[in-house]
Amino acid sequence: MSDYDRNYAARGFGAAQSAAIDAGLRAYMLRVYNYMAAGVALTGLVAYFAFQAAGGEAIRLVPGGIVGATAFGQMILGGFTPILLMLVTLGIVFFLSFRVHTLAPSTAFGLFMLYAGLLGLALMSVLVVYTGSSVARTFFISAASFGALSLYGYTTQRDLSPIGSFLIMGVFGILLASLVNIWLGSQGLAFAISVIGVLIFAGLTAYDTQRIKEMYSSYDDGTVAGRKAVMGALTLYLDFINLFLFLLRFMGDRR
Repeated sequence: MSDYDRNYAARGFGAAQSAAIDAGLRAYMLRVYNYMAAGVALTGLVAYFAFQAAGGEAIRLVPGGIVGATAFGQMILGGFTPILLMLVTLGIVFFLSFRVHTLAPSTAFGLFMLYAGLLGLALMSVLVVYTGSSVARTFFISAASFGALSLYGYTTQRDLSPIGSFLIMGVFGILLASLVNIWLGSQGLAFAISVIGVLIFAGLTAYDTQRIKEMYSSYDDGTVAGRKAVMGALTLYLDFINLFLFLLRFMGDRR
C-alpha cells in the first residue's frame, strides 16, 4: 500500500515526511508512465517498419489471402509465425509475472521492451487490415481516453478494488467468447465482444492505475522499486494496447 497518509500530514507533525513520500510517489508513477510510453513507442515503430518491409501499401487483402507481400511479409503474416509470436509474447508476460522478484530491474525492463518489440511485429497485421489514417486516429483517441481514465484512477478517493475481480473475470470471459466465435463466425457476437472489451479495459485502466499507485512504498530500495515500476508499466501497457485494439474494431476503416 502507498505510504502517503493525508490525515497524518494534516496533523502537522510529519508534514515534511509526508511531502517527501508524495514526491517519491510522483517520481515512481512518472517512471511507470515513462516505461509504458517507451514500450508503446517501440511497438508502434516496429509495426510500422515491419509493415513497410512486408510490402507496405502494395499489400492487398483478397478472398482467401493476401497479395503483394514481400518474402518477409509472407513469412510474418503466414504459416506458423503468428502463432509462434503469440506463444513467445505470452511466455514473456508469464515469465515476468512469476519471476520478476528474482530479476534485476534492468533485466526486467529489457524483457518488457523485448515483449513490446515482438508484439509490434505481431501487430503489423493491423496496418494490413486497416488504413493508416484510421489507425492513427484511433491511436490518438485511445491515448486521450487512457490518459483521462488513468488520471481518474490516480486521483480518485474511491476504492476501485471491488470492481477489479469483476473486470478480470470479464477479461477471461471475452477471451473464451472470442475463441468460441472463431468457429461460430457470428458478427453479432463479435460486436458484443468489442463493446464489452472496450468497457472492461477502460475500467481496468483506472483500477490498475490505483493499484499500481498503492504498490508504492517509501521503504522500497532501488531494486524493488524498479521491479514494481516495470510490472506497473507492463500492466498499463497491456490495458492501453487492448483498449486500442477493441476501439479499432469500431473506428478502423478497412483497406
